[in-house]
Amino acid sequence: MISLQINGEDVEVDVDPSTPLLWVLRDNLNMTGTKYGCGISQCGACTVLMNGQATKSCSTSVSQAAKFNIVTIEGLSIDSDHPVQKAWIEEDVPQCGYCQSGQILSAVALLNDTANPTDEEINQAMTNICRCGTYKRIRKAIHRVAQERGAD
Repeated sequence: MISLQINGEDVEVDVDPSTPLLWVLRDNLNMTGTKYGCGISQCGACTVLMNGQATKSCSTSVSQAAKFNIVTIEGLSIDSDHPVQKAWIEEDVPQCGYCQSGQILSAVALLNDTANPTDEEINQAMTNICRCGTYKRIRKAIHRVAQERGAD
């Protein structure tokens, strides 16, 4: 059994320690908000927060993840009222929506580290792929959150 802390709750899973966290979340814990994209840590659809840092769950083993506080999109807020989620809606970011949970969690990590990121800092931090090309709206939503938080 491997013990994890996910979205503020302690859970135990009986899986091979090398199983990617992504599959434990989706298949064992039925948390399907975290998406499978490429399986090689390139697209970011599988991004979760581990101790507040954006982490690709497709290439993180469940045994590695056991050391961290994990937050998935399901645990970010109860009613989708996290400031980043609200900005995503206000700026009409999602199109197909597939990559958005990873995008949102990456943006949360960025804004936790950098209160008022520049466009260049956003470009460097937001490496997730959006096939719909909503990058300008993603950037606008991140700036909105920084402005609403009163960042200078």
